[in-house]
Amino acid sequence: MKKIIFSLLLLASLTSIYSCTKLDETVLDEASVSGLSDKQLADGNLAPVYALLPTIFLHTNYFAIQEISTDEAILPYRGGTDWGDNGIYLAMHQHNYTTTDPNLLSTWNLLVQSLSRSISAINALPKINDANSKVYLAEARGMRAYYNMLLLDLFGLVFVKDDPQATSVILRGETAYNYVLSEFLAVEPTLLPTVCPGRLSKGAVWGLLARLYLNAAVYRDRYAAQFTFQSVDMDNVISYCNKIITSGQYQLSPDYFSLFNQANHDNKELVFAIDQRAELNGTNRLAYFSLSGDQFPIPAYPAANGTDGPAITPDYYQSWVTAYSPSDPSVDPRFYKQNLTIYSNPADSCVAEADFNINRGILRGQQYGLIRVNGAFVKCPDGKYKVGKLFNVTRNRPTLPVNFTQQVNYTVAGSDYNTGYRVEKYEFSKKSTSGRNLGDADISIIRLADVYLMRAEASLRKNNDAASALSDVNTVRAARKLTTPPPALTTMSLDLLFRERGFELYWEMVRRTDMIRFGKYEGTWTEKSDNNTRKRLFPIPQTAIDGASNLPGYLTQNESY
Repeated sequence: MKKIIFSLLLLASLTSIYSCTKLDETVLDEASVSGLSDKQLADGNLAPVYALLPTIFLHTNYFAIQEISTDEAILPYRGGTDWGDNGIYLAMHQHNYTTTDPNLLSTWNLLVQSLSRSISAINALPKINDANSKVYLAEARGMRAYYNMLLLDLFGLVFVKDDPQATSVILRGETAYNYVLSEFLAVEPTLLPTVCPGRLSKGAVWGLLARLYLNAAVYRDRYAAQFTFQSVDMDNVISYCNKIITSGQYQLSPDYFSLFNQANHDNKELVFAIDQRAELNGTNRLAYFSLSGDQFPIPAYPAANGTDGPAITPDYYQSWVTAYSPSDPSVDPRFYKQNLTIYSNPADSCVAEADFNINRGILRGQQYGLIRVNGAFVKCPDGKYKVGKLFNVTRNRPTLPVNFTQQVNYTVAGSDYNTGYRVEKYEFSKKSTSGRNLGDADISIIRLADVYLMRAEASLRKNNDAASALSDVNTVRAARKLTTPPPALTTMSLDLLFRERGFELYWEMVRRTDMIRFGKYEGTWTEKSDNNTRKRLFPIPQTAIDGASNLPGYLTQNESY
């Protein structure tokens, strides 16, 4: 249906995509296309299938709706002037989201456009006489299933279409789940086992199948008072996780934060990721989203600062405190990484540019960093950069320290620029042309730690096999041994596993899905008390429903909207 899934022009790539090279797309006219080789045509038809992934995962698209709707992230109206955005982030966090929410609309449109691109490739690739066409066709079909999987998770429906000129069939509930499952199963035998994490491989589909089976109970009966996890589904989760773990292709990273570094593209823990390399026009902006406007991570760019965006809620922080009391949560190397001891030095100090790296993880209390005066960083007599206590100078509050507090809420005091502990998980790109754009840390979709945790959850849900689950969780914990790894756990339960997923995967855009599956989404946390089970699905954007109005009843709104 053209008003739902739009036809797109042929997009062709002049770059080989068979290896680790990213799928770069170039728009070509008919004359240019006519001169391309079969391989260029094959590459060019697959490139658009992946091209919108970085935008889908932008901080104001998929991240916002998967994280700010949960206890892991809260974005108040900073200082009464910033991040107001007509209340959309306040409403998202409180589960008051509406059919006109622009972040929902943008994510919906990007997913539907990606479906359309996938369908175009599925129709074009069989006609191209290139050795890669069969594998590319499997990738395009698998990515169509992935985009439908996201639509199913977020909006409760999928679009089924093979002919670009036909009207899509809309499926919901168990029928929709079965369709996505069948598509992944159909392409798995043809996919390659050795492509880089930026493309769909056998391992990637195994991981997506494990995730799909794990959430099958939710997708079959979205509003159930209690989800029924079938043993056969849990067996399949375990089976596909085993395939990944025993393949020998992937390994857990001893340095947790290296998973989110600018040079993480070759990290062996990544199974499926969004290729964000700066030289290939990466758009990852998660590095600066949470930081203060007076934190400047790169000496080369005096205008590349944070944006005082979301913080973590006190409720989520307290889950760390409870787990490690009386020790500080920083005993877990996933919580915090201090790159320079200078940041705890109350006196100004001097640091060489090559040695300057901001701290990572969950940032608390007084922050130290580059001192900026009149748009330039202050230097010491020896030419090094002066580092000291930071104040909210860019916010015209030069006497207010950049001192992150646990408290954050929607009151005037609770939404000031200093409130809420911040997250600096992804590394600022030093290849950027401005410090903010071209964030080139690949964004993980599936990584090996998640695979272990999915297997642990399936073991618990199938037959309460706490021993196997505990072993998997402790395997992940013990792997983070660049510094002292977190202490091994001695018991395991679903509540502890949920907590562990929050420690390992925070701000990786799985929290909403996890909270629904674990029965936590209707709970109460900072500034959120809504317990309407209908909010497990987002509303379909009104513009999409209006666009399909020439076919009455074709696209109906989800319940309670």
